[in-house]
Amino acid sequence: MLSHTLERGVLVITVDQDPGIDGRATLTTYITNLVDAHQPAPVVIVLTEPAGGHAAVSAVLRAHQWCARLGVLMSVVTHSAPVRRLLEDNADTSGPRLVVHARADTAISTAFTAAA
Repeated sequence: MLSHTLERGVLVITVDQDPGIDGRATLTTYITNLVDAHQPAPVVIVLTEPAGGHAAVSAVLRAHQWCARLGVLMSVVTHSAPVRRLLEDNADTSGPRLVVHARADTAISTAFTAAA
């Protein structure tokens, strides 16, 4: 369902498929556990094309709330313009803004620079 790497001190989590409504909580838990283990590293979540469903988007939005509580910078990458709009329109605005990118290299570079 997901994989992760560290690139230039940035935790990059790649979600390869939408977990469906039954797997949404599990995906959220996987992401937040990785965030906890690597904090205060900034986080970039990459949603591949098959992972652009509503359950994955919901899990990412929940993870964004978690990161905001911890003070961890989080960005999301997706090539899908409709998914980017969905993320931006539904992100929690009470904490740090969720930054949504179309390219992973831009998101990682931006997160690295912001953390430095």
